[in-house]
Amino acid sequence: MTPTTVFYIIIAILVIDFIFDQVLDALNAKHFEDNLPPELQDVYKDEEYERSQAYKKTRYKFGILTSTFSLVLTLAFLFLDGFAWVDAIARSIADNEILIALIFFGIIMVGSDILTTPFSYYSTFVIEEKFGFNKTTKKTFFLDKIKGWLMMAIIGGGILSLIIWFYEFAGKNFWIYAWALVSIFSVLMNMFYSKLIVPLFNKQTPLEEGSLRTKIETYAKTVGFTLDKIFIIDGSKRSTKANAYFSGFGSEKRITLFDTLVNDLEEDEIVAVLAHEVGHYKKKHIIYNLFAGIITTGFTLWLLSLFVSSPLLSQALGVEETSFHIGLIAFGILYSPISEITGLLMNLLSRKFEYQADDYAKKTFGSAPLISSLKKLSSNSLSNLTPHPTYVFFHYSHPTLLQRIQNLKLK
Repeated sequence: MTPTTVFYIIIAILVIDFIFDQVLDALNAKHFEDNLPPELQDVYKDEEYERSQAYKKTRYKFGILTSTFSLVLTLAFLFLDGFAWVDAIARSIADNEILIALIFFGIIMVGSDILTTPFSYYSTFVIEEKFGFNKTTKKTFFLDKIKGWLMMAIIGGGILSLIIWFYEFAGKNFWIYAWALVSIFSVLMNMFYSKLIVPLFNKQTPLEEGSLRTKIETYAKTVGFTLDKIFIIDGSKRSTKANAYFSGFGSEKRITLFDTLVNDLEEDEIVAVLAHEVGHYKKKHIIYNLFAGIITTGFTLWLLSLFVSSPLLSQALGVEETSFHIGLIAFGILYSPISEITGLLMNLLSRKFEYQADDYAKKTFGSAPLISSLKKLSSNSLSNLTPHPTYVFFHYSHPTLLQRIQNLKLK
């Protein structure tokens, strides 16, 4: 196989992936105006349903624009030997492989982010604003960008530096050390993400004493679940959309509620949402997901170790000198079909876990408040209630609202 062959395989993967996604999106869009099934007739009022239709269509058209721009930009960069050009800039600044890689990825990441920022800005301040979701100020928007860059530089740069260092002294066996590093990092993030990372972007405050906290604590006691860390996060700082999540394990486990969720739902509905999250913990879904992620990462790193040192990968991107960072870029694109498969399997597992968590909430708190909360959350976010089954199969990490309601109504 020649570098030219590898180059055109890379091009083919990018184009086929784009076409596949466009076909799925178009298929899904054809069902935007399907009649709602009886179980979902009460989710929207007529005016709100028309608004949700307009939101979905606007998002669909904007998605075509952004994905097409991304593809054209990537293809142009490849055909114009952009990676070789950036590599030459990095090598003119430093002669250490780790520093060269950091400068290389720094230029790529920042450059890409600058080019796509207008789309992100339009999405936030035009589309989300038009449909009443946006609460982000321009100051918060750009501060988030800067914080994101700093975190990428510190955390991403640190991990990349260590992985290249492992590669330099261990050769093809670097993947074992890299796997250990990423696994430890994943466990620490699972445990301390809410304590270390979230405060950089949002304010978290303990849920105050009152009827809601009493109901939550009463429920937790009935299911033998120790829960003393319940936090409210200022999600309304950026959007009106609501959410809740469970993080950590052991002594670090905590429930985080968006303030928008607390404002949108009745107290019993909030407890039902928490019962669902407790179900994830009780069923050990957090551990299973963590384990699955670690296994997938190990497989990916092992596969990377077989190919990253091949001159073919670097030469395919126009760089004669074999280097880890160029090989990593080429491998990342070549690996994407496998990544699609592993992502599909993770979505299948995730949807199964969601059903199990719903069943747990139904068993321990009842189905009615969970169903009403799911309907309200779908309505408030103008969710698509009639997605195409194929689109759901490939892209959804959760069952559809209809599927969840039908499951909850089963005896």
